[in-house]
Amino acid sequence: MAKQNVSEQFVDILARAGVKRLYGVVGDSLNPVVDAIRRNPDIDWIQVRHEETAAFAAGAEAQVTGELAACAGSCGPGNLHLINGLYDAHRSMAPVLALASHIPSSEIGLGYFQETHPELLFQECSHYNEMISNPQQMPRLLQTAIQHAIGRGGVAVVSMPGDVASQPAPEKAAEHALVTSRPSVRPGDAEIDKLCRMVDEAKRVTLFCGSGTAGAHAEVMEFAERVKAPVGHALRGKEWIQYDNPYDVGMSGLLGYGAAYEATHECDLLILLGTDFPYNAFLPTDVKIVQVDVRPEHLGRRSKLDLAVWGDVRETLRCLTPRVKAKSDRKFLDRMLKKHADALEGVISAYTRKVDKHVPIHPEYVASVLDELADDDAVFTVDTGMCNVWAARYLTPNGKRRVIGSFSHGSMANALPQAIGAQFTDRNRQVVSMSGDGGFTMLMGDFLTLVQYDLPVKVVLFNNSSLGMVELEMLVGGLPSFGTTNKNPDFAAVARASGAYGVRVEKPRQLESALKDAFKHKGPALVDVVTDPNALSIPPKISADMVTGFALSASKIVLDGGVGRMVQMARSNLRNVPRP
Repeated sequence: MAKQNVSEQFVDILARAGVKRLYGVVGDSLNPVVDAIRRNPDIDWIQVRHEETAAFAAGAEAQVTGELAACAGSCGPGNLHLINGLYDAHRSMAPVLALASHIPSSEIGLGYFQETHPELLFQECSHYNEMISNPQQMPRLLQTAIQHAIGRGGVAVVSMPGDVASQPAPEKAAEHALVTSRPSVRPGDAEIDKLCRMVDEAKRVTLFCGSGTAGAHAEVMEFAERVKAPVGHALRGKEWIQYDNPYDVGMSGLLGYGAAYEATHECDLLILLGTDFPYNAFLPTDVKIVQVDVRPEHLGRRSKLDLAVWGDVRETLRCLTPRVKAKSDRKFLDRMLKKHADALEGVISAYTRKVDKHVPIHPEYVASVLDELADDDAVFTVDTGMCNVWAARYLTPNGKRRVIGSFSHGSMANALPQAIGAQFTDRNRQVVSMSGDGGFTMLMGDFLTLVQYDLPVKVVLFNNSSLGMVELEMLVGGLPSFGTTNKNPDFAAVARASGAYGVRVEKPRQLESALKDAFKHKGPALVDVVTDPNALSIPPKISADMVTGFALSASKIVLDGGVGRMVQMARSNLRNVPRP
C-alpha cells in the first residue's frame, strides 16, 4: 500500500468523522486536498461559485443533520471569502470544520502573493483555529479541531500550507476514536432544588423558549401543563415549540406577535429555556428570571438572573417536573391565551383584504399560499430581511418542517446557499429558498450550482425591487429611504437561460398554479413573484423610545400584519379556556 501524504490523511479523517462532502472552490494551495478527495470514494467535492456559499451550505447541512459538515477555501482571498458564512455557522452553533489553505510555509510572514493570516482572521468565529505547519502535527491537530466543532457546537478552522499538504504523512501516527456526538448535560441537584422552590413559590410562571428546546417539546409541554404556564418563543424557537402547543402565546422580539410580550412581563417567574434571545429591551426587569442553557457563557448575558441553571433543557425538565407541585389555578394562563387570541384576531385581516386581487401582489399572500402548498416535511431557508417577517408569521411548524436562516448573525444572501447544503442531505426532501431580490442577487452566481448538480431546490423570490427591511429601518428611524431601490431583470428568464425552470408571477391568480408547477418540476426551479414594496404600513408617528433600529412601540405597529394559520391555532387553544 502506497504511503499517504498529509492531504490524503486529512481527507480520510474527515470521512471517518462522518463528513460526506467538502464545499469550496478549487485552486492553488488547495489542489492537493481536492485531488485526495477525487480519489476517495467516501467523500465528495462540491464545487460552488463563491466560498461564502460553501460556508453557508456547510452550516445548513450541519443544522439539518446535526452532524459535522465541512468547507474549504484556497490561500488568501479564497479562504477569506469563507468568513461570513463561518460567522453564521458559529453563531448558529452548527458544527463545521473549515480548511483554510495557506501560502507556502517558507513564505509566511514575508509579504508573499495572496498572503493573509488565517490564524488571526478566523479567531472570533471559531472555537478552535490553528495551523498545521509540520506533518508531525497530523492527525492530532485535525482530530482536536473536529472535537471542538462537535463538542462545543460551532466552527473549527484548520489552516494548512499547500506544500505541507503534499508532504508524506507521519508513520504510525496515533488516530484515536473521534467524538461524533454531544452528551446530555444534567444540572446539579442543588440547582434543581433551588429552581423547584422558585417554581413552587411563584403564582404566575411563563416559559420563553429558544432553539435549545430542540428535542424537548414533550418535556416543555408536560412542565407547562403541570405549572399552568403560557409558553412564548423566540424566532429560533418557533420550529421546535409552537406546534401542538395548547399553551402558545406567540413570539416576542422585533418580529413578535400575540401575547408573548405581555406573558413575560405580567408573570412573577420567567423561565428562559434554551434561548440566547438578544433583544434585552423586550425582557422584563421587575420579575424573577431563571435561565436554563447548555452553554454556560450564555447565562445572564441578556438580563439579570435570579438563578442560572447549566444544563440542556430536556434533561433539566426531566429532573424538575416530577419535583414541582402541580398548580391548579389557570387564571393567568387562560388570560394570556385569550389575550393572545384577541391580539391575533385584531391583525388577521391586516394587509389581507382582497389580496387575491391586489397588484402588485402582497408578500403576505405569497407566504400564506406557500405555507399551504409546501410539503409537511419541507426545509425552508429564509433570507434575512422581510422574508424573516413572512417566515415568522406565515410558516406553520409541525415538528417535521425545518426553518433555517441567518437568525443570529443576520447576514444577507443566506437563503440560496443554505438551501444548497440542505438539499444535498436528501435530494428527495423538498427544500424551499424564501429569497428576497436583494439577498438573491448578492450570491446569484450560485444559482448555477443548483443547475450544475441538478439540485431540486425551489427558489421562491419575493421580488419587490428594494431592500425592504432597510427601508423600513430608515423610515422608523425618521429618515427618508435612500439607496434601497434595485433595478432587477426578469429573474425567471435568467433562470431559464441558466438551464433551470423559471416562471414569473405578476398577478395573484397566477400564484398557486405557478408554485404547484415549480414544486412538481424534478430539477431546480425559480418562481419570480413581483411583490408590493409598500406591503407594510408605516406608523404616522415615530416613537422617541428607540432601541437599535426600531422603537418598541413603533415596531409593533409596523409589524402587526397578518399571522397566517396561527390564528386558527390560537382559536383552538382558546377552546381549552373554561367559560364562566
